[in-house]
Amino acid sequence: MSKMDKKIILSPAEQLRRKRFFAATIITCIALVVIGGSLHVVKLGSIRMGEMRALATYNLKEESTRIRAAGEDIALHEENESRKNQSAGYTVAEAEALLPKEQWQELDSMITIPAGKFMMGTNLKNADAASHPQHTVNLEAFRIDKYLVTNAQYARFIAATGHRPPSDWKNGKIQEGTQQYPVTLVNWYDAAAYAKWAGKRLPTEAEWEKAARGTDGRRWPWGNEMDPARLNTYYNVGSATNVTTYSNGVSPYGVYDMAGNVNEWVEDDFLPYKGTDAEAEVFKGKVAKVQNEQDQAMKVADLVPVNKYYKVLRGGSWKGDPFSTATYHRDYSWPNYASDFYGFRCASSVKN
Repeated sequence: MSKMDKKIILSPAEQLRRKRFFAATIITCIALVVIGGSLHVVKLGSIRMGEMRALATYNLKEESTRIRAAGEDIALHEENESRKNQSAGYTVAEAEALLPKEQWQELDSMITIPAGKFMMGTNLKNADAASHPQHTVNLEAFRIDKYLVTNAQYARFIAATGHRPPSDWKNGKIQEGTQQYPVTLVNWYDAAAYAKWAGKRLPTEAEWEKAARGTDGRRWPWGNEMDPARLNTYYNVGSATNVTTYSNGVSPYGVYDMAGNVNEWVEDDFLPYKGTDAEAEVFKGKVAKVQNEQDQAMKVADLVPVNKYYKVLRGGSWKGDPFSTATYHRDYSWPNYASDFYGFRCASSVKN
């Protein structure tokens, strides 16, 4: 028998050593795979961040002056509340002169939405539970603004009433070139006050959704497929846009910007639909409250439930996720909050 045929007998110590070596080799291989996968994910993330930077509409060296911390808009708005009684930046005549007559007529136009049933909400599992379930709603005929309320229109309101201007208006004046952009940094009370002055009201949540999607249950105003060319969302522009821009994204009734541009205040409190599978906790109003000295020292606060309701916002915005622009998606905020992506449009009942 040759030496190669002889059976190699290993001592128990040698067998243990080899087992440990084999296990270490396996663990090393697994670690390398994990590390490699992680590096790949990081690389993909870096590529995505590069794509996002390429979409930016300003020099990213100016980022600190452009991007606000969470809640900063709220603080700015509260500071601006102290200017409620300041003199308006425009006289009535100056406000009227902001646009020619033909543009005023177009911006002030409303569209009649016929009476009847439509499908509200959704049963899609990947949608927020607050939008569940899909259900049928029957509405009377109503009218809704063809466009979002613009800076120019809001300037007329301020000139006529002395209402406090939005906090981003310098000396009570609109930024040059944004007359037909949607007015922003307005809270729910501001929107309701404008609507009353204009002889209108805020649309109900159901009215808004019917005007946005029609009667066939579509996900976006134009159909069931997301098309970024039809709306202003997810920083594809980097700011709000002229309300007449997206003629290719109008609703079945011809209403503009029912997806993207700015989130729109509606009349309703944020309450659950009948039969929803959403947790009740979602609909409870909460405010940040510092509970103790330790929290205060660490500058942290807990969200504490209060006996008040949020107001609903619809349509998504230029800052938001594209899927938050779906016709059924429900956003919400406190009625006294304002942001540079909150705006509104008005509605009115059809008199018989």
